[in-house]
This record gives sequence, C-alpha cells and structure tokens, in this order.
Amino acid sequence: MSRSILLIEDNEQNRYLLTFLLEKSGYQVRVASDGPDGIEAALASVPLLILLDIQLPRMDGYAVARALRQNSALAAVPIVAVTSYAMPGDREKALAAGCTGYIEKPINPDTFVAEMELALPRSGVGDR
Repeated sequence: MSRSILLIEDNEQNRYLLTFLLEKSGYQVRVASDGPDGIEAALASVPLLILLDIQLPRMDGYAVARALRQNSALAAVPIVAVTSYAMPGDREKALAAGCTGYIEKPINPDTFVAEMELALPRSGVGDR
C-alpha cells in the first residue's frame, strides 16, 4: 500500500515541520495550501491519509472534509484534522464534518506521527 500522506495546510512553517516529521518516518508527503487545491490533489492520487487544517483560505477544512466524503473514491480515506481550534465542541464539529481523527496544534513533535497513525487502517500501519 502507498505510504502517501496528503497535507492540506496553509502555514508554511507547519507544512515544513509536519513534512519533516512524516518523511523521517518513511512517508511520502504531498502538500496543498488551500481547500480546493487539497481536494484536487486527493482526487488526482488517492492518499493513504489526509492531514487537514481547519482554518484554510478559500474553503475551510469542514467544507473540505464534507467534499472529500462525498466522493466515493475518497470516502474510506482517513482524514485527521490538525488544528488550533481547541474550544469545546471543535473536535465534535470536525468529526461531524467527516474527519476520523483530531490533533490539536501546537503539535508535539515527539508524538505526532504515532497520534496520526492511530487513524490509519490496521493493514496500513504494518506496511512499512
């Protein structure tokens, strides 16, 4: 199975850090800096998992998650919200939009990959 992760994140520093951590763990990372580009990238090559910021330009992460879930080719792809939205109800809102996981920013670089991998199907984790 492909070890490709799609990272939809508009902040350059966050993209750099997450890409570094993921590549260090053996993942291939594709990036998109806004919602519509992220949807297009997901459709062009279905990833193993999508990491999705919620506060994005042009289209917020909730709308992106709903759009991804409406496409049958992407319906089973895990989507993990990686967001600074950490108020009561924000996690539930992300899950209701179609996310399968939720990680608050700022991330912990020591535990991020393991947290992200919790959203992977069991068969995907062992394909290292």
